[in-house]
Amino acid sequence: MRFVTKWFQRSDFILLAVALLAVIFYVVTASGGFPLDDSWIHQVYGRNLAETGMWAFVPGVPSAASTSPLYTVLLATGYKLGIPFKLWTYALGIISIWVAGMLSGRMAERLLPKQKNVSLVGGISIILAWHLVWAAASGMETMLFSMWTLLLIVVGWRELDDRSEKTTHILARGGVFGLLTALATITRPEGVVLAGLMGSALLVARPQKSWRLFILWGVGAAITFLIAISPYFALNLSLTGGLLPDTAAAKLAENAPLLLDSFPTRFLKMVEPLVAGAQIFFFPGVVFFLWVQFKGLRENRRVLLLIVPVLWSVALIALYAARLPAYYQHGRYVIPALPAFIAVGVVGTWQLVNAGRRSVGGRVLSRSLALSALLGVLVFFVQGASVYGRDVRIIDEEMVASANWIKENIPLDQMLAIHDIGAVGYFAPRPMLDLAGLVSPEIIPFILDEEPLWQWLQQHDAKYLMAFPDQVPGDDISDSRLCPVFTTGGTASIAAGGPNMAVYRLAWDGNCP
Repeated sequence: MRFVTKWFQRSDFILLAVALLAVIFYVVTASGGFPLDDSWIHQVYGRNLAETGMWAFVPGVPSAASTSPLYTVLLATGYKLGIPFKLWTYALGIISIWVAGMLSGRMAERLLPKQKNVSLVGGISIILAWHLVWAAASGMETMLFSMWTLLLIVVGWRELDDRSEKTTHILARGGVFGLLTALATITRPEGVVLAGLMGSALLVARPQKSWRLFILWGVGAAITFLIAISPYFALNLSLTGGLLPDTAAAKLAENAPLLLDSFPTRFLKMVEPLVAGAQIFFFPGVVFFLWVQFKGLRENRRVLLLIVPVLWSVALIALYAARLPAYYQHGRYVIPALPAFIAVGVVGTWQLVNAGRRSVGGRVLSRSLALSALLGVLVFFVQGASVYGRDVRIIDEEMVASANWIKENIPLDQMLAIHDIGAVGYFAPRPMLDLAGLVSPEIIPFILDEEPLWQWLQQHDAKYLMAFPDQVPGDDISDSRLCPVFTTGGTASIAAGGPNMAVYRLAWDGNCP
C-alpha cells in the first residue's frame, strides 16, 4: 500500500479508466485496424525481429526503415510472448497515453499546488485530446514519444526542488535524465531537441546552486546517454553507414517540393492541423501562463525551466517546418508538440480564471473560456473517433485489400514495386522494390525523377506496380507501360476526396494485352 501511495494517486486510477475507455472507443468505432500504412511497417519489423532476430522488413534482408527502434523492440516483445498483435499494440498506446496523463497532472499539481483536482483535470485534458487518442490507437510510436517528452520535462523540473548534494546522488539524477533522453531519442530522434532545451535552461538557471554540481549532473547525463544510445547508433551504422535510419533521408527527399514555400507559410501549415482540436481553447491560457512566468524571470532565473514545455512545442513545429513540412495526416509528425502545450494550457487557463475573479467581466470571460475548453475537449473527442474510423477504413479498403489481392494472385517470384509497403509486407511478404525509398534507399537521389525511376524498375525486372495515381513515376496512369489488373473500389477514400489504389502489370514494350 505504501508503494501505491508513494507512486500513484487515487486520480491516477481514474485516468487509467478514462485512457482505457477512450482508446477502446476509437478502436471499436473503426472495428480494429490502423489508420496509417506505416503502422503495418512497424508490425512487419516487430514480427520479423521476434521470429528471425533480424532487423529486416523483407525477411533475410537487413534494412533500417523503422523510424523507432524502441517501438519495434516493444512490438517484437508482444510477438515473442504470443500475445495477439493488435491487443498488444493497443495496450502500448493505452499505457502511453495514461502515463502522459499522469505526468500532465503532476505538472499541473506542481504549478498549482493549492488547487483541488487540478491533477485530474490536467490528466483528462491530455487523455481526451483527440489527436493524442488517435495517436495512441494508431499503431505508431507517436504517443510513446509524447510520453517520454513529458517525463523529460518532469524530471528536469525536479532539479528545482531541494535535493541531496552528494556526488553520487547528483550523478544519479543526471544519469536518469540521460537515460530518458536516450529512450526518447531511440523512439524518435527529435528527443535530443527537448533534452537540449532542458539542458540549456538548466545551464542558465543552475538550480543545482553551483557550477560543480551542475557539471556533475551533466557528466552523469552525458555518460548514461552515450551508453544507452550506443546500440542505436551501432545499428544504424551497420545498416546505413550513418547515425539515422533510412527513413530520414527518404522522407526529406520525397517531401522536398514542400520546401518551396516560405518558412512562415510552412510553419503555419504545420500548425493548422493541430488547431483542429480543443487545444485552441487553451491558447489564451498558455499566453497568460507565459506572461506570469516572464514577470518573475528577472528575479528568479529558475523560472526559465517552467517555460521549456512551450519552447519545446514551438521548437518541434519549427524543426519540421524547416526540414520536413509534412502537414498531412493530421500533422502526425508534430502531434508530440501537443501534450506539453495542453499541460501548460490547463494551468494557464486555471490561473486566468482565478485572476478573472477580480471583476464581473473577468469572471464571465474567464469562466466562459474554461467552459469552452471543457466542451471543446468532449466535442472534438467524439468527432475525432469518426476521423479515426475513416482513416482506418481507407487503409483497410486500399492498402490491406490490395495486399490480400496480391497474396492471392501474384506469385512470389514476380518482382513487385510498391509505394506504400506496410500492408503488403505484413500480409503478402516478398522481395519488393520500394518507391518511397524506405527499404530501397538507393533510389533517394532520383526519387522524384520520372525516367530514372522507370529505368530502375526495368533494371530490377519489376513485373507489377502497386500505387495510388500520384505515386506512379511521373504521376501518369495513362503511361503505356501500365496495365491495370486490380483496383480496390474502396468507398472511404473516394468519400474523403482521394483515389483508389491500383495494381498494374508492367509492360516494358508498351503493349498491354
